[in-house]
Amino acid sequence: MIEISHVETYGWEAAIRGMRNPMNSWEKSDTFFIEPRGVFHMLTGGYSPYSGGPNFVSQGFELGRNDLALMEKLIKAGPDHAKFLRMIGISMDILAPLYWWKEMDTYKVGTTANSCSTMHKIAAKEFTRDDFSHEHLVPRMLEVLDVTIANLNACRGIYLETQDKKWWWQMIQLLPTSYNQRRTVTLNYEVARRQYHARKNHKQDEWREGYCKALEQLPYAKELIVE
Repeated sequence: MIEISHVETYGWEAAIRGMRNPMNSWEKSDTFFIEPRGVFHMLTGGYSPYSGGPNFVSQGFELGRNDLALMEKLIKAGPDHAKFLRMIGISMDILAPLYWWKEMDTYKVGTTANSCSTMHKIAAKEFTRDDFSHEHLVPRMLEVLDVTIANLNACRGIYLETQDKKWWWQMIQLLPTSYNQRRTVTLNYEVARRQYHARKNHKQDEWREGYCKALEQLPYAKELIVE
């Protein structure tokens, strides 16, 4: 299970200026800016592979043909020439299981994340099935998950009553990797391009049908990320 929301891209104007610096070709730029920031943001709803995906709205600019053509040319020339991709930022909120975050965490360069804390907030609410990704579990394994949830809630109850850290440890070490955690993430188009081509055929639905499909919905993703 994965849910992606609050998606924004930013830095387009600076990226275009910087892209044209090497050849002093600023006069050829044909992107139309109304607002200087050049932000795209997601309309309401967020992204889920089951919801049909997000819609984006342009706030203040439309990428020109000359600028887009130069971007595609620089991408084909290789990463050293396509440094402008690093200047186009992406931010999003992602709710996903810990087993997915374990793989996402391999991307350290060009990414930042702030997460909801299991250490501080693990006992803040009662555990339910919806706190875990379980869409692929067969009925017998769902029963096992339910037993784990019951044990987690028993430990939670004792911890809240006694404040004995021993029972906090029981929750931390018993918590399955299917537990869903929310993080706010920033990255850039270069990282997104690398992630997309490495993970688009991944075994996990969260990568293939979730995260990569969301990247496909980013502004000008077809030209700058997918192809």
